[in-house]
Amino acid sequence: MTPHPSALTIAGSDSGGGAGIQADLKTFSALGVYGTSAVTAVTAQNTRGVSAVETVSPAMVAAQIAAVLEDIPPGAIKIGMLASPDIVAAVAAALEGHGGPVVLDPVMVAKSGDPLLTAEAETALVERLLGRADILTPNLPEAARLLGRAPARDAQEAEAQGRALLDLGARAVLMKGGHAAGPSCIDRLVTREGVVALEQPRLATRNTHGTGCSLSSAIAAELAKGAAAEEAVRRAQAWLHRAIAGADRLGIGGGHGPVHHFHAVWP
Repeated sequence: MTPHPSALTIAGSDSGGGAGIQADLKTFSALGVYGTSAVTAVTAQNTRGVSAVETVSPAMVAAQIAAVLEDIPPGAIKIGMLASPDIVAAVAAALEGHGGPVVLDPVMVAKSGDPLLTAEAETALVERLLGRADILTPNLPEAARLLGRAPARDAQEAEAQGRALLDLGARAVLMKGGHAAGPSCIDRLVTREGVVALEQPRLATRNTHGTGCSLSSAIAAELAKGAAAEEAVRRAQAWLHRAIAGADRLGIGGGHGPVHHFHAVWP
């Protein structure tokens, strides 16, 4: 029997269920992919903010990854919140020799503004994992922090920063446009071959918790199903747009509510 497509998420847990491991597994399921996971940190959070973070030991993170790789080899891996430099190093070592596609989402700050990655871990991320990323998915503030620059102010600066991240080792960079202004949200896929602009109408909702996690895991899910990089990004972006459009139907929490991962399934 041919194994069902599967994907592995390496990320932190969100007790509110809207982002992190929970969002990733929901996304995988919504897109028909079996999800496995390695938890890097446990956060106490809800739609209003993060109240506590406790990291998992690097050895335990590595053990989770090894257990999955030896029995349920994923068609793609999504990497999210890594919290500390020791966890970054453990993940990099655990993935040595694994040849499948990797989507790296450089999670640094929660939607509420709470920090999720130390400065030392940012440096380790660039040095140890950026070169492992088949697709890097930073928003504009994250790209700027990785490069030590000010956030991009226009399309030209966003594309230039994307190319600078290619020079640091990423094979492709999706510069997400959610933090930019304007009636459209434009994500730019930057590769050595050029730039592809992917545009969706900007939606008026405060319920966008987990958008970054969900987009990167949707890309990983599509890669696991066999899509090429650009097609995986196109499918993932279109799916996320529908998930954001359905977010207000959920009515979850009193802050930034989650996107509707199961908009195509729930009545």
